[in-house]
Amino acid sequence: MVCPRESCIRVSGNFLYLDIKVLPSAPQSRILNLNAGRLRVKIAAAPEDGKANIELCTFLAKLLGCSRKAVSLCSGEKSRLKTLRLPLSAKEKLEALIQL
Repeated sequence: MVCPRESCIRVSGNFLYLDIKVLPSAPQSRILNLNAGRLRVKIAAAPEDGKANIELCTFLAKLLGCSRKAVSLCSGEKSRLKTLRLPLSAKEKLEALIQL
């Protein structure tokens, strides 16, 4: 199942899959906008030794009110284009956050 306006969120079973474009080394972590079917997110961590990936998962878990362990990286470990797996329970908060 795909979200109506953008294809950045997919639902499969009990999980959401979120397509993201990460912009690392920002002054602070924040969500920017939707662009080309991906949620653009600035992350306040350097893209070295997995620091930006950890910060991305921690940042989204905090925003969505779920545990850090519930947010995992599915693809894009060394790329700016990533796919994250989130719990289905975060769908409403995520949609409100990106204003779909």
